[in-house]
Amino acid sequence: MSGHILILVENLSVPFDRRVWQESRALVDAGYKVSVICPMGTKQDREAEATIDGVQIHRYPLAAAKGGPAGYLKEYSLALWHTTRLALKIRRTERIDVVHACNPPDVLVVVALILRVLGGTRFVFDQHDLVPELFRSRFERAGEWLYWATRVAERITYFFADAVISTNESYRRIAIGRGGMKPERVRVVRSAPDLTKFMPREPDPELKSGKPYLIAYLGVMGPQDGVDCALRALAHLRHDLGRDDVHAIFMGTGDAIDDLIALREELKLTEMVEFTGRVPDEFVQRCLSTTDVCLSPDPLNPLNNLSTMNKVVEYMAMSRPLVSFELVEARVSAGDAAEYVPANDEYAFAEAIERLLDDPERRAEMGRIGRSRVERDLSWDVSRQNLLEFYAAVFSRITPRPAAG
Repeated sequence: MSGHILILVENLSVPFDRRVWQESRALVDAGYKVSVICPMGTKQDREAEATIDGVQIHRYPLAAAKGGPAGYLKEYSLALWHTTRLALKIRRTERIDVVHACNPPDVLVVVALILRVLGGTRFVFDQHDLVPELFRSRFERAGEWLYWATRVAERITYFFADAVISTNESYRRIAIGRGGMKPERVRVVRSAPDLTKFMPREPDPELKSGKPYLIAYLGVMGPQDGVDCALRALAHLRHDLGRDDVHAIFMGTGDAIDDLIALREELKLTEMVEFTGRVPDEFVQRCLSTTDVCLSPDPLNPLNNLSTMNKVVEYMAMSRPLVSFELVEARVSAGDAAEYVPANDEYAFAEAIERLLDDPERRAEMGRIGRSRVERDLSWDVSRQNLLEFYAAVFSRITPRPAAG
């Protein structure tokens, strides 16, 4: 294959963004030229320009949003300006065949339209999140105006997209129904673990801090991710169910981390709950290989119900059982590898943890089911093939044209 794909991502740096990095590497390995424009990280990915494993990366400084919707308006405006500036810089010296925009936000279509006017560039929308549902879940007080503003931005993005990548079938149905996309132009490419990196290894008993059992959470810690629900469930486990034989490790960070640490103290869980921040893959493998029960505490809301959580599939790849609230896509992904409880019932969540702690045979069977399902249907090998077939179809519709001058 040949052709130049420009990938745009705003909410994480690259290669820290695991999905974008996997996509970039897969496309380079298939013979495409790949450039990425993204923000700089806070502690990693600090160089303005870098070429890693054949991927050309262009980064810009960007502060995370603060202060509610107004903060996001400022963040997205700056990101759009920097992204446009860097895209035009690249285009001055290189032809760009496809702009591959990863959301959120749903404003990067502007960059694709500018490049389309200048030279016929195609536009691929890689929909990581349902932004209207995301903002409705995070900012209930902002009212319907914010929801409908994001719906308009999403609809414009769909309208100008030549093709759409969806992360699951629920998102694909929305792209076809709400977005008006032709079914043949929408392909599911799941966020999926690389099984060469997610392999069970020897447990590390020291991670249990002297307790018989270890519970773990892996992922983002934002207001909509339910880590506060997990902490309150652990408080029920400790104070109401009397389990003092458990240590819990929460891996990751996010814009709710300070509130979560304060909640840990308020719930008197300081000795039981450990926050590690972001950790390397080696620690993730070691921790999950030691863990008895994993947590997927995302509460029921319009976004979470239809979204596939990366952590769910990563727990399954590590042969770990998990507890989840009853969500549509959680059940699609995990099947019998998870214990499900009524939506947002934190006491039931605690009871489910206790049931699994007391049933090692069921934990082991759930772990085997999860690993087998990932190997068969949910690994990056499967997603990689879907991505390459998608791009073969996109490029088959591109008429060759001279390089930009």
